Amino acid sequence: MLMEPARETMEEEVVRHGSREFVLTLSREDFSSVYPGMVRYILSAREGDLTRAVFRTNTFEYSPQVPLAAETAVRDKVTAWKRELVSDPDAVFSVYPPDQKGIHGTPGDSVIILQGSPRPDGNCSILAGLAAEAAREAGQTVRIIYPHDLDIHCCIGCYQCYNTGTCVFDDDMTGIINAVRGARLFIVCSPVYTNTVPAGLKLVIDRMQAYHAERTLHRDNDGKKGLLLSVAGRMGEDNFSCITKVIIPFFRNLGIEPAGHVLIDSMDALKDIRQIPGRVEEVKKVVTGSLRR
Repeated sequence: MLMEPARETMEEEVVRHGSREFVLTLSREDFSSVYPGMVRYILSAREGDLTRAVFRTNTFEYSPQVPLAAETAVRDKVTAWKRELVSDPDAVFSVYPPDQKGIHGTPGDSVIILQGSPRPDGNCSILAGLAAEAAREAGQTVRIIYPHDLDIHCCIGCYQCYNTGTCVFDDDMTGIINAVRGARLFIVCSPVYTNTVPAGLKLVIDRMQAYHAERTLHRDNDGKKGLLLSVAGRMGEDNFSCITKVIIPFFRNLGIEPAGHVLIDSMDALKDIRQIPGRVEEVKKVVTGSLRR
């Protein structure tokens, strides 16, 4: 459950430009429930009842070798704004707009399937197709996403998403987050690749941290469910421990309730999951069962 961060006003001051009056407010929010020691600082400039400018920064943005700290940076910004609001306030407002998007379920498909294998015609593709078929038979709209075909920059661990709830990179990941935000069921299909998930899927997992930040800032709890469908070449369910240890915490990090899984081993020998008695029905059953809950 997301905890509302405690906000504390650190200082407030009035700055004047001719007949115009601006209230500068510096506050801090304790995000320790998300990351130990994380603090977000917010500097705002208000004119009457209208917030005209906002600057945000947090303590996790500043790595050990950066000779600056979040509180130092925001206090430097206070000093700069006091000077700039006196001389040219509109210049400040144009650079630091106050808009911060809230969480809203965007109209779209109710079931999102992340086909995490780079092979477009392998068993994960078959799993994705079976899941989509079951969802459509249950009256849902479905979208299958192939991350390996998309332009997704790797996460650089800058933590700036915890300032605004959005990533600094504007690429195909924005569409994935929008799709997941509006869905009720999120299905991840993944093979076991060298004891983990494929690289393209891992890119998505890392970049979904921006969605975690968005939910943290806006305290969203929308009751999504998640399913894992996975295949492994070798025999034995223990081959999936590396996958479940990645995907299940991934779901929980996003406030998605893990609702089940289908793990199919020995595919190096069996080749096609459709030839395994009962597996097609099992996949469809877990999908429809998750939609009924």
